[in-house]
Amino acid sequence: MAIEIKLPSLGEGVESGDVLEVYVKVGDTVKKDQALFELETDKATVAVPSPQAGKVLSITVKEGETVKVGQVVGTLEGVAAPSAPAPAAPAPAASVQASAPAAPAQASAPAAPAASVAPAQVAPVKPPVVTPVQVSPAPVSPAPISASVNPGPSSQVSDDDVIAAGPAIRRFAREVGVDLAGVTGSGEHGRITREDVLSIVRNASQQQSTKQSSAPAASAPVAAPSGAGSESGSRSASGKSSGERPGTAATDDFGPIRVDRLTKIRKTIANQMDKSWSTVPRVVNFDDADVTELEAFRQSSKDDYASRGIKLTTMPFLIKAIATGLKHHPALNAMIDMENDQIIYKDYVNLGIAIDTERGLVVPTLKNADRMSIPDIAYALSELSNRVRNNDFAVSDLRGGTFTISNLGAIGGTYSTPIVNVPEVAILLVGRSRKLATVMDDDSIKPRLMMPLSLAYDHRLVDGATAARFLNDIIAYLEAPSRLLLAI
Repeated sequence: MAIEIKLPSLGEGVESGDVLEVYVKVGDTVKKDQALFELETDKATVAVPSPQAGKVLSITVKEGETVKVGQVVGTLEGVAAPSAPAPAAPAPAASVQASAPAAPAQASAPAAPAASVAPAQVAPVKPPVVTPVQVSPAPVSPAPISASVNPGPSSQVSDDDVIAAGPAIRRFAREVGVDLAGVTGSGEHGRITREDVLSIVRNASQQQSTKQSSAPAASAPVAAPSGAGSESGSRSASGKSSGERPGTAATDDFGPIRVDRLTKIRKTIANQMDKSWSTVPRVVNFDDADVTELEAFRQSSKDDYASRGIKLTTMPFLIKAIATGLKHHPALNAMIDMENDQIIYKDYVNLGIAIDTERGLVVPTLKNADRMSIPDIAYALSELSNRVRNNDFAVSDLRGGTFTISNLGAIGGTYSTPIVNVPEVAILLVGRSRKLATVMDDDSIKPRLMMPLSLAYDHRLVDGATAARFLNDIIAYLEAPSRLLLAI
């Protein structure tokens, strides 16, 4: 019986997505909840799971195509689970057929029943069927890097759904030829990170070099995958050459050009920025915070955090200062509803943290930041940043923000005029701290570490005086770190 595979709901407000990659092909046998497609929606990538186990009959979408929620993306022939486990004796024969698909004498057995028996019989028949697994010793030669031999008898039945790795990591592993089944994850709860995959590639590259040096002028060496070596090599971690220009080569009336598809994320950013620019009368206040004492406090504490695997930066202190300030200045933690003549004040503080990724600017939300301590913020920020950069986050992680922070200082620069992320009414941009000669209260001149701040706000709701008071409070918290520890 053919079962239609429809694109499920992808989250509140998400109506469609672009197909980034199709994981399966017609004829493949899949498990329930196994990833079939990878979609890009707004700013997140999600995997579309199989509604049940079965054989893929058709795929009606292709890479780059936009599909809507509820649209049929393929059909599946369902596999009925055996109703009674009574015949125990025939099990070995059935499992031998399933585990040796390459044997020519099995042509008379139908393909679908053999595949349906295999999943149910794998566990109990392990001891007698160890020898017939002769498929893996003759792998495809272009994929020399493998963390371990894939124990599965067939590439059609994948265990990807139980491997703790996000869609981007899976795609990257396929690009560089690494089998994730044998990779031990170093992330939280054993999740596989990009660095785990790169370490496998580097080890394989070193082994290949050793073999080449010990056996000169032998057969033509198998080229290491493009991701081998450091991330600054011929390819970056995203799989694209660091010097490679994007797009497809073409020409116009004046010379060569390159044409690239407008991705879903770039389209979303463009629409959001256009909406903000055309609807928000934006004003920007600039100021500096003396973070000399804060930096000394951070330096004295960073080793304690490093022992727990957390890099303590200035951001957790800034986040705490902003979250505390928003509780005392509700106008900046609100939204304006012009259609209904309302101002909606948020009693919760969810801070959007703008993060620069390979796919573009992503703004995940740190929920209830006002209720978190600085150690909690440092840990949550580290985890959130890693998930975003590994492209391992959900659409829900991008929603519910009440105020946005953009850290330009991580890249370089001082002041800027950030765009308000509507329907929020304010955004704070942080520049790179630098030492400046500062006149102290006793008229002496000393070098002080100054942090540049740029606060942009919607002048329809936030007055200049309100914005100045809010910014003054943040500066006061940053200049006296002890106040943050006692802030209420």
